[in-house]
Amino acid sequence: MAARWQQGRHDIEVLTSEVDRRGYDIVLEANGILRHVQLKSTFSGSSVRHVTVSTRLLEKPSGCVIWLEVDQRTLALERFFWFGGEPGARLPDLGVKVSRHTRADSSGQKLERPMHRDLGKACFQQLDSAEELLTRLFG
Repeated sequence: MAARWQQGRHDIEVLTSEVDRRGYDIVLEANGILRHVQLKSTFSGSSVRHVTVSTRLLEKPSGCVIWLEVDQRTLALERFFWFGGEPGARLPDLGVKVSRHTRADSSGQKLERPMHRDLGKACFQQLDSAEELLTRLFG
């Protein structure tokens, strides 16, 4: 939002959901474009190579995933990674790799999460700035 305000644009709305069941964390609206956004974050230098994305995000117009890399010491945003379509377009295909729970059940099995897919970092496009992220979001 700060980057948008620095551009002299104050026409952005940020909405949050009360319950995490629909596949998104926040809803952003600007330029008449509504984006349902699932946020992911890792510390810079982390060995994490994929994130789990809800298939319910596919139901939302202009759904997207934003993966942020954060400096562990300062908490400054260092890199932005984007997975989504053009404004107004549906979320691209999430692939077929079904996610698994991170914790095993009592029998030691890590059960599948059928409504979630693992999406590798290679599926994301690295963006150079918050301004570029805003362009992806709202054109």
